[in-house]
Amino acid sequence: MAYLVKITARAERDLTHLYEAINARHSDAALKWYRGLKEAILSLEEKPSRCPVRRKKDKLRHLLYGHKPNAYRVIFRVLEKQMCIEVLHIRHGARGKLKDSDLE
Repeated sequence: MAYLVKITARAERDLTHLYEAINARHSDAALKWYRGLKEAILSLEEKPSRCPVRRKKDKLRHLLYGHKPNAYRVIFRVLEKQMCIEVLHIRHGARGKLKDSDLE
C-alpha cells in the first residue's frame, strides 16, 4: 500500500532555500538535480522502511540524495496508523548532528 507523503512547512522552507542556493532557476543541471531530489522524496510513498533509522528515540529515518560533496539528507518519520510519511527537514549531509530545534 502507498503512503501519503506530507512535507512540513520546515521542509518546504528547506526546499525553497536549496532551490535558491543551487540557482536552479538559471541552471538546467541544477534544476534537474532539484527535480530528482523531489522525486526521491515522493518515492517514499513506496517502501519508506528501505531508509535507515536516524534517531531511535523518535523513530526518525533518513533518505540520502546526491553524491559527496553534494549529498543531502531528508529526515522523515513514518506514521503507520495514518499511512503517512512526514518529511521534517532537508539538510546538507555534511552538517553536524541533528538537534530537536532543527525539526521545528
